[in-house]
Parts: sequence; C-alpha cells; structure tokens
Amino acid sequence: MFGLTPYERYNTLGNYDIFKEMEDFGKNFWQYGKADFKTDIIDKGKEYVLEAELPGFKKEDISVDVKDGYLTISATRNEEKDEKNEKGEYIRRERRYGSFSRSFDISQIDQAGISAGFENGVLKLVLPKIDSHEKEIKKIEIK
Repeated sequence: MFGLTPYERYNTLGNYDIFKEMEDFGKNFWQYGKADFKTDIIDKGKEYVLEAELPGFKKEDISVDVKDGYLTISATRNEEKDEKNEKGEYIRRERRYGSFSRSFDISQIDQAGISAGFENGVLKLVLPKIDSHEKEIKKIEIK
C-alpha cells in the first residue's frame, strides 16, 4: 500500500550485494539532492488520511490526479522577484523554479470517494478503503 520501501541494512558483510549497488547507482545518482515534499499517512480504520506538506504553494499550483490505480500529487512553483534602484539597475533579483511530484498505489482505495482540502500549506486527502467484503476470494468447487 502506498509504495513504501523497506529500510535496507548493509551493516554486515553478509548482507552486502555489490551487484545491487551497481544496479541502484544510476537511480540514486540522479536522485541526489532532489527535493520531495513530506507526507504523512494515517490509518483511521475505514479510511486513510494523507497529509502532504506544501509550504509556499498556492492551491492553483497543486494537482492531484488518479490514473491506472495510482494517485499522483504534483506541485509547480515559478516565482520571480525584481528589486531595482532609481536608475533601473538591479539591487537584487531572485528566481525560484521547481516541480515536485509523488505517486502512491491506491489499488485498495475507493477512488470515487477521495476528497481533498488545502489549508495553511498542507494538502489533506481522505482516501476511503474498499470494503473488505468486496475483495473476498470465492472458492470454486471442482467436480
């Protein structure tokens, strides 16, 4: 659920796999320094509550999409500040650009019942679980 990755330990020589390190090198190399937004996922029994911290973003800059059993939260920031003196010369000029995106597996979620709200830089999604009776396996008798 939600694509959580377990912590891998390489604290003993017996667990170390040089080939796995080589496979992951490219992926880890390109992700170095990549900024992600932080999310908390709370199990409330009949639903999950996902809270994503997106400080400095406006509601219009955030997109929440569901496609092929995955929920994707995207946020884009384009900000420019120009301060000039009387002669029109720059005293300070700042630019910040960036886009952030996270995806979550929602195969066990009732997609029609998802609701969202954004307040004080926190995106809150309520993700109702699929009723457990719907996913029961039916045993078929072989004759």
